[in-house]
Amino acid sequence: MPAMRFFRLSCAAVPLLSSILLAAPFAAAADGSVIIEQKDVNTSPQQRLDNLFAELRRTSDPEKAQTIANQIRMEWNDSGSATVNLLMQWANQAIEEKRNPAALDFLDQAIALKPDYVEGWNRRATLNYAMGNYRKSMADINQVLTLEPRHFGALAGMAAILSESGNDQITLKAWERFLEVYPADKTAQEQVNRLSEKLAGSRT
Repeated sequence: MPAMRFFRLSCAAVPLLSSILLAAPFAAAADGSVIIEQKDVNTSPQQRLDNLFAELRRTSDPEKAQTIANQIRMEWNDSGSATVNLLMQWANQAIEEKRNPAALDFLDQAIALKPDYVEGWNRRATLNYAMGNYRKSMADINQVLTLEPRHFGALAGMAAILSESGNDQITLKAWERFLEVYPADKTAQEQVNRLSEKLAGSRT
C-alpha cells in the first residue's frame, strides 16, 4: 500500500498508522506473485467483513493476518457510490500533491453525500492529524469507531493521539482494544508490552 505516513515518525505506531489512509488492493502469494482478491458475490459486504474479522481474530500468523487486514481495507474502501469513490480518489490525489485544503473539501463532500461511509471519516481524521488539527482528528476517529468499532486503523490513530497527551494508561487501553480486533499485529503487541512494563515500573 502507498506509504502515506501522516503521523509523527517518532511514534512507534507509524507502520500501523499508514493503514489509516489507503488500503492495499492486493495480497502476495507465497512465491511473491500478486493476487488480486476476489469478492464473494453471494455474501453481503457486512457478511464479508464479519467473516474476515472472525478470521483476523483467529489467526496468529502475522503474514496471514496482514493479508486478511488488506482484504478488510478493500471492503472499507468501496463506498458503494461511484460519486463518493471518485471524490475519495480526488482527495487522495490532492493529498499526494500536498493540496490539503482541496483534499479536505473533497472529503467533506464525500461525508456529506454518504455519512455512513467509514473511510470518508477515517481519511479525514488522518488528514486533520497531518494538519495539526488533533481535536478534529479525534472527533472523526470517534465517528469512525461509532460506525465500525473494529476499525483497527482508527484505533491505531487514536493510540497515537493519546500518546501525544502523555497518558500512558489511556494509550495502553487503546492498543489493547486494537489487539482485541487484530491480535497478530507485532507493532501493537510491542506497544502493549512497552507501556505495560513502563506502567508497572512506575508503580514500584
